[in-house]
Amino acid sequence: MAAVGLLLAGCNPGGEGVRSEGSASTTPAPKGAVSSAPSPASTAGHKKVDAVQLMKDDPKVSADVKKSLYKPCAADEYPVEVTSASLTGSKSPDVIVNVMTCADSVGIGSYVYRRHAGAKDGYDNVYANEQPSVYAGVNKGELEISKQTYAAGDKVCCPSGEDVMTYRWSGGRFTPHHRYHTDYSKTTVDGGTPGDGTGSEG
Repeated sequence: MAAVGLLLAGCNPGGEGVRSEGSASTTPAPKGAVSSAPSPASTAGHKKVDAVQLMKDDPKVSADVKKSLYKPCAADEYPVEVTSASLTGSKSPDVIVNVMTCADSVGIGSYVYRRHAGAKDGYDNVYANEQPSVYAGVNKGELEISKQTYAAGDKVCCPSGEDVMTYRWSGGRFTPHHRYHTDYSKTTVDGGTPGDGTGSEG
């Protein structure tokens, strides 16, 4: 776990009001390695949520992602990270779930679950993204979706860049708000980029 902590050091995107469950760090950026957690669960709304079972029962989760949750990677460690945060204005915190591959911790699915508004107990899947290398986090109260970009010849460990899209909750769904791209080859030692320090925006 100490090694995982060192890998994740300096990768926090600066989320606010976030509680990470089943991870050694709060909302780490998807730079290759993300910790797997035993029996990942969230305490959102003061009630424990079994994220693995939640996704197994969710028809919006693809068969390929469900297959990765068929059994733990090792012992009782599932390749799942669960985070609680207020994103949709619900009285209960929303549950953010990231699913990675066991072999190299590459993101294969990111989801946001919102607590039912009524008396019925349960969660609704209000966001799903199953593009390879996807990772969901929180930045200043907004949903932030990161996706590693690879050029020809790049190894899984070493992507060439990153696309980031932020979403805001509006009209009962998440809508795109801001997008930018970072080219790692142009990133300086302190993590910025020459010029404006933000990479290119789209």
